[in-house]
Amino acid sequence: MVQKVEIEGFDAFIEQVDKFKPSGKPIFVLFSGSKDANGKSWCPDCVVAEPVVKGALDKAPDDAIFLYVGVGPRDFWKDRNNVFRTDARTKLKSVPTLMLFGGPQRLEEEQCAKADMVEMLFEDA
Repeated sequence: MVQKVEIEGFDAFIEQVDKFKPSGKPIFVLFSGSKDANGKSWCPDCVVAEPVVKGALDKAPDDAIFLYVGVGPRDFWKDRNNVFRTDARTKLKSVPTLMLFGGPQRLEEEQCAKADMVEMLFEDA
């Protein structure tokens, strides 16, 4: 069964990746606009994509790790120099972004709301 972890911020993301990487298990990461006190993201595309991505997790390998990462408030995300955009391990251009960590597989923005594309990314890991 896929292990799901929800985290907030870049440091927590790197901590989790460093924790799971030695296992050799596939690590899928959904980067999303952070949620407010009501649990709603400031990013409309993220709100649409989240249930699609989570609904397709049954297509991922049973031993996979799924990290849901909040990238911070809208103002932080919009800064072109924020660490999610500049770090070589992420190089994000948009949210939502779904990726297989360490691999070339990546879906961005509206692609994350297309169940067939999300399932293909999970199945091809």
